[in-house]
Amino acid sequence: MRNTRNFIIFLMTILPWVTAPFMGKSSFKRFLPGTIFMCLYVTVEGLVAEKRKWWWFPFAIRPNVLGEMPLILGPFFVGSLWILKYTFGNFKLYMKVNIIIDTIFTYFMLDWFKRIGYVTLVRFSKIQLSLLFLVKSILMYGFQVIYEKYSPPPHALCSEKETIK
Repeated sequence: MRNTRNFIIFLMTILPWVTAPFMGKSSFKRFLPGTIFMCLYVTVEGLVAEKRKWWWFPFAIRPNVLGEMPLILGPFFVGSLWILKYTFGNFKLYMKVNIIIDTIFTYFMLDWFKRIGYVTLVRFSKIQLSLLFLVKSILMYGFQVIYEKYSPPPHALCSEKETIK
C-alpha cells in the first residue's frame, strides 16, 4: 500500500503539469503572480496547521518538507492557473467554480486520501476546511485584481531598445 500511495502522490504532483502547455504562455504569465501568492500562503498555512494539528500527514515526503507540498505544487498550483484563466473577470463564476471544486475535494477526495493514508483531519472539521478554502479563494482573486490594477501593462515591460525600434 505504501508504494501505491507514493505512486499516487507522485502522479498527483506531475499530471496537472501535463495540461499547463495548453493554457497558453500569456495566460500562464498573467495569472502566475496570484497563483504564486496563494501557494506561498498555503505553505505558511500548512506550517501553522502542522503546529496546531489541524490535519495530519502520517508520513514525510522528505525531512522538513510539508506533507501537502505535492497537493500545493501539483493540482493546487495548476488548478489555480486554470480557474483564473477561465473565470477571472467574473467573480460569481469564479466563486461557483471554486465552491464546486473545494466541495469535491473536501467531501470526496479527502475521504479517499484518508483511505490511502495520505492525510486526515485532526482538529479541523470539513465545514471549517470548506470555510478556509472559501477565504483562500477570495484572497487569491483579490490579490490578482490588485496585481493587475497596479502592475504595468505587459507591453510596458519591454526594454528601451525594444521600445525604440
